[in-house]
Amino acid sequence: MEPRNQAPAGLSQSQLYLRRLRQHRLALMGCFVLCILFLVTIGAPLLTPYDPEKVQLQQAKQDPSAQHYFGTDELGRDVFTRCLYGGRISLLVALLAVALSISLGAALGLVAGFYGGMTDNFLMRCVDVMLSYPRYFLLIVIQALFTPSVANVILVIGATSWMQTARIVRGETLSLKGREYFVAAQAVGARQARLLLRHILPNTLAPIIVASTLGFADAILIEASLSFLGLGVPPYVSSWGNMLMTSRTGILEKIWWTSVFPGGFIALTMLSFNFVGDGLRDVFDPRQVLLARKG
Repeated sequence: MEPRNQAPAGLSQSQLYLRRLRQHRLALMGCFVLCILFLVTIGAPLLTPYDPEKVQLQQAKQDPSAQHYFGTDELGRDVFTRCLYGGRISLLVALLAVALSISLGAALGLVAGFYGGMTDNFLMRCVDVMLSYPRYFLLIVIQALFTPSVANVILVIGATSWMQTARIVRGETLSLKGREYFVAAQAVGARQARLLLRHILPNTLAPIIVASTLGFADAILIEASLSFLGLGVPPYVSSWGNMLMTSRTGILEKIWWTSVFPGGFIALTMLSFNFVGDGLRDVFDPRQVLLARKG
């Protein structure tokens, strides 16, 4: 298999990518913030003694303080605790939804680009049909037909987010089919499975990684939007979107912290994923790699 970009002498391909990533400060900052977010959400039981769903009306609407860092909501629930536990759900939904969409899009893109002809035409017309519908309208209609659950949100987001990945992978596959090493592998009688899995798929990983990173931010926003409309994660499950939905009454009662903090977590997570995605796109860009070699 021919490598996508040959690294300079004495420097492996992975070392070249790591060196370029270290030079991208925004990407490093995004990675740092995401690592902190994942650690605090996973370690939520160690960071807060409160139950995210326990109602304590005698402590309702308390301002942020040393006892309740982000204050309490109208039911007396600790907002800091709910943000940490809600992050678990929001990040889990994003992770599984992106895994589903990337897997589906990459598989269809590989098949379309590799086989071409009628197969390619059919799959690309399916992509066009999916893209022709307003995405949020389609999501709302599908979610309205089913009982809200975490699994349904994951499936709906994943099943409506694969089209761009399929187009990207198809284009990469068509490009790779014209390379000398691929033609040589065909000439010696390599099987189709080997051609796909050994010579094409590894060389499409760079755009797939970039697409998946940017897809995380999109999935988090979609989950929050659906939950805000009451069509996403069930109301009894803490998520950042559900917290925004329940904070609508809090805004009228001037308890601003019930919406600012979960909204801030959403914005910070999306911004961090976008920074990382932009950095990876620059790292894997062949033109940028060529400039790095000359430098």
